[in-house]
Amino acid sequence: MRILFDSKNSTYKTVFGALAQGEKCGFRIDIPTSCATKTVDLVLLDDSQNEKRRCRFNLKEAKDGYDIFTLDFVASDPDLYFYYFFITTQNESFRLYKYGYDMTNIEDGDLWQLTVYPKDYTVPKAFCGSVMYQIFPDRFNREGECDLQGKLEPYYVHGNLADTPDYLPDEYGEVKNCDFYGGNLNGITAKLDYLYDLGVRVIYLNPIFKAYSNHRYDTADYLKIDPMLGTQKDFDNLCRRAHKKGIKIILDGVFSHTGSNSVYFDKEGIFGGGAYNNPASPYREWYEFGENDDDYTSWWGIKTLPCVNETNPKYLEFITGENGVLSYWQSLGADGWRLDVADELPEEFIKALKIRVAENDKNALVLGEVWEDASNKISYGFRRHYFSHGLLHGVMNYPLRNAIIDFCLGQDGGENFKNTVMSIAENYPRKTQGVLMNFLSSHDTPRIITVLSGVVIENKTDRANFRLDQNQMSQALKRLYIAMFLQFFMIGMPSIYYGDEIGMQGFEDPFCRAFYDWNKTSEIQDYVKKLAALKNKIADLDRISVQKIGEGALEITLFNKKQKFLATVNAGREDITVQPCGDLIFEHNFKAEHNLLPPFSVAVFKKS
Repeated sequence: MRILFDSKNSTYKTVFGALAQGEKCGFRIDIPTSCATKTVDLVLLDDSQNEKRRCRFNLKEAKDGYDIFTLDFVASDPDLYFYYFFITTQNESFRLYKYGYDMTNIEDGDLWQLTVYPKDYTVPKAFCGSVMYQIFPDRFNREGECDLQGKLEPYYVHGNLADTPDYLPDEYGEVKNCDFYGGNLNGITAKLDYLYDLGVRVIYLNPIFKAYSNHRYDTADYLKIDPMLGTQKDFDNLCRRAHKKGIKIILDGVFSHTGSNSVYFDKEGIFGGGAYNNPASPYREWYEFGENDDDYTSWWGIKTLPCVNETNPKYLEFITGENGVLSYWQSLGADGWRLDVADELPEEFIKALKIRVAENDKNALVLGEVWEDASNKISYGFRRHYFSHGLLHGVMNYPLRNAIIDFCLGQDGGENFKNTVMSIAENYPRKTQGVLMNFLSSHDTPRIITVLSGVVIENKTDRANFRLDQNQMSQALKRLYIAMFLQFFMIGMPSIYYGDEIGMQGFEDPFCRAFYDWNKTSEIQDYVKKLAALKNKIADLDRISVQKIGEGALEITLFNKKQKFLATVNAGREDITVQPCGDLIFEHNFKAEHNLLPPFSVAVFKKS
């Protein structure tokens, strides 16, 4: 008989998951009576594995061959904690650790995690569960002409919108990212009706500030729109028009580095007063120089992206001050920020940023780019406290994306998907889960339809112009419908990368950044609308439960205070039997007359 404890099972731990500061939580552990247990302690450790608290269990009762010990625990200081149990019996003492997903083991295994977040931690409710749409501005739509006076050179605009983005290096071996298609802010404004009808209520824009490159992650001026995109007036108009339709606008904040060709660094010498080669520059202390001006710290060694010292008082004031960059764009209508490479930003900077954003607008969102479990991320040797210190509202949900892809490709029969989803649910504050960015594609990843085809091509030139044949597309679409359902049915904000809803294809950057084909329509668009309608029916969710019910088959239950929603998902090879539970509110390829769910299909029931 094993010692029984499972932190994901409400029999053994209530409340499930992360705890608010001061919140009461009940623990239970069942130990075989034959062990003759004398004492059981919960041992709480800090991030350095130092013991912070030791709490003694009480023997409640003996039942079915087990001694049942219980503990009423109150979370105190917000922080990230880990714990194990110290057990003393009549004959010995030992530590009990986590083993696997839900088992225990003596003297060997992992620590359990406990996230305790500040009691005043909140998230902007208006974003919870909203459908998001990510736009790479140069590649979405163009309307009218922009005044290109001041556009950083060299650049050129593709004459054919169907061109493959430039990917070959020039004679110096560089890919300069200076090819444009002319997408602009007015083009986005012109498509607000389309986005609204699709179900979109949040637009996330990749960088729009003045910059040299087409991706604009090399900021040249934080206070100006890139001329090719339009003007501040165009941005103001976009925000006003979007807000009238109930759509929010999120900007990309690139604050760990600037461009070398910028007002602040000015390596090309076209602005005057920049830090490069000018020790008297007011921006000099933003950057870290070595023995000479060419010896400076840059982002991942890319010399066109000099790193800034985010905690430098002058830089901090410039970005987060009362009249700083954040305040300026929020005053024009921005509803929040997505922080580029959040795990490379000092926590002091993120804290100041979040405070300023909230002072400008208490309903604004701060979302971070983090590729791993953000509750316990270690970056550059430091543990990050995004949630235990209340630094972020939410993050990009890369773990979920990876789990969905593995499940849909048949590389995971469902066990890893279950473990991933339930670990996120356990480690992240419940409030945070409502504003997680649940995405399948982004500007940094291959297009989801290409990924789900399973096609692997080694040569980059072959990848550049590859398109799925009819059979490959048919198989990829079956998987895509399952993937999108899982994306929308999870707690959080499902995010569509522009063009995924018409089946845009492409491998890695820049092939995932082609121009939107407005002459194309797809059945995927209707499916997205159907999913968005489902999302509106499953609001105010409290928790989630995932079970594997067969190879490639899942049962997912969402709960709110009054209802539960039960989804059966079959990505396996065999039909599975469905037991109807309440009203059928969503189906895809469901053989209702036989209560069978064939491969690549889903059914959702609602029960009050």
